[in-house]
Amino acid sequence: MATDHSSVTVGDLLAGFSLEMTGKDIPALEAAAPALPPRTPVNVTFLGNEDLEMRVAAAAAVKKAGLHPVPHISARRLSSHAELDGFLKALGQVEAASHVFAVGGDPAEPLGPFPDSLSLITSGRLEAFGVEKVSIAGYPDGHADIEAKSLWSALEAKNAALREQGLQGEIITQFGFDTVPVLDWLSELRGRGITLPARIGVPGPAGIKRLLGYARRFGVVSSAGVAKRYGFSLGNLLGTAGPERFIADLARHYDSEVHGEVKLHFYTFGGIETTADWVAAHH
Repeated sequence: MATDHSSVTVGDLLAGFSLEMTGKDIPALEAAAPALPPRTPVNVTFLGNEDLEMRVAAAAAVKKAGLHPVPHISARRLSSHAELDGFLKALGQVEAASHVFAVGGDPAEPLGPFPDSLSLITSGRLEAFGVEKVSIAGYPDGHADIEAKSLWSALEAKNAALREQGLQGEIITQFGFDTVPVLDWLSELRGRGITLPARIGVPGPAGIKRLLGYARRFGVVSSAGVAKRYGFSLGNLLGTAGPERFIADLARHYDSEVHGEVKLHFYTFGGIETTADWVAAHH
């Protein structure tokens, strides 16, 4: 537990935040851009129902808006080395290839030669197309299909691979509703000698029904647990909930000596503009 002198303010934690969009969110991004600080990192997801052109167009829109694009690359969704090269080349043409997020992806079986994000990092293809920094995933609340021991082994392997490939790195975590596992995970992360900056996933303000739906979909925590930790009533499912309590609690107990470099990453379940306005009001 942090002592009083080592705690930070909510505004401190909000500095340098990042957020997320899909290929379909270009109009929403353009509407939100004036409320976002220049060079704010914006992750562009790699959904199975969106094609290369949509992903590249979204990354280009982020760049055009004066923000920092971080395109996702889903290892198991890639059908070939050529598909990876084509995506990276297209990103390079819109000046959006310098920083990517390498993730394993949802398919149970790989569609091509990349079984996980480690295989992307060690392929040599990323730096060949101008990638300088790679974000990787962290799971403070665990993973429904992967045991904790395997998650830590994979994280350590990716951390070592980034160093060997001469790539910068950072960790972006799943979203959560409870700071206790986040702080415990950060402590263990640093105890294992992993010094990469960590971006803690936070649900942006959204309707309660939508938040609960995402919590169930990703198996993060029960509905009752979400309500208790986030401070809303299950009897008012038509209301909205924001991350005020979560971020305030994280700031209260954060200790840079124990937890290392930490920033926030917003999952924009309630919309990009809503999230951007919330951050602007609380910064």
